[in-house]
Amino acid sequence: MPIDLQETLVSPRATKKTLAGFEMPVLGYGVYEVPDAVAEDGVEKALKAGYRHIDSARCYENETGCAAAIRKAGLKRSDVFLTTKLNPDDPGYEGAQRSIQESLKNAQTDYFDLILVHTPWGGKEGRLGAWRALVEAQKAGQARSIGVSNFGVHHLEELEEYISHGGGGRIEVGQYELHPWLARAELVDWLRERGAIVQAYSPLTRGTRLGDPILQALGKKHHRSPVQILIRWSLQMGFVPLPKTTTAERIAENADVFDFALDEDDMKLLHTGEYSPTDSLWDPTVERD
Repeated sequence: MPIDLQETLVSPRATKKTLAGFEMPVLGYGVYEVPDAVAEDGVEKALKAGYRHIDSARCYENETGCAAAIRKAGLKRSDVFLTTKLNPDDPGYEGAQRSIQESLKNAQTDYFDLILVHTPWGGKEGRLGAWRALVEAQKAGQARSIGVSNFGVHHLEELEEYISHGGGGRIEVGQYELHPWLARAELVDWLRERGAIVQAYSPLTRGTRLGDPILQALGKKHHRSPVQILIRWSLQMGFVPLPKTTTAERIAENADVFDFALDEDDMKLLHTGEYSPTDSLWDPTVERD
């Protein structure tokens, strides 16, 4: 069910608390496939615009630029919620250990606020080994919170069983491609029932649906852009959206979503029932290995 956040979300610095007790800003800034130097510039613009949540990953190869932008913006490391994800091309326990240490070195930081297993690749042994490394990193203070990205329900249940039999840790965050054409109700419900925060990457559909007639109509109704409608939908669904752009005007536009709300009829119009990833050839949640 949609969550009405009209009263509680008053700024991009509103937060959700992870199971480990740390505050995560409800609006993040994504840097997927953004070159390091460009990411540094974009993150600096985002921080100046008020964002305090940056989502990177080992395989994006821009952790260095993201961390440099924090320093350039004159902020302390503790002022910004910084995420990275394990290298999906080096799965398993030892690969995860390498990834964590490389990320810490690249970002010149002692810890990340959140580290995620990026994909369920590597089979059961690889997934559980990566989780073991994350649990160790959390105990060592190198990760404040931990979670997964792109895991299907069957992967989540496998991990939950491992945790319940002494594997340690808790699934605090699940990050997925989420938008009105890919709402993933089963996954979202599974995570919420366990107190996990749900993050939404590609919340703007990578621009592929911005001309949709419903979006256009809702934009006219609320005097907002289709992009702002999508971000507002994500917030009212209870997600933490991670929109990506490197343009200063669009960075500001993406954050200007806290002074209006979609009504119940609007939300129903955006309940498409579709299952349409932006890349039809890539959806790790359905992989059976």
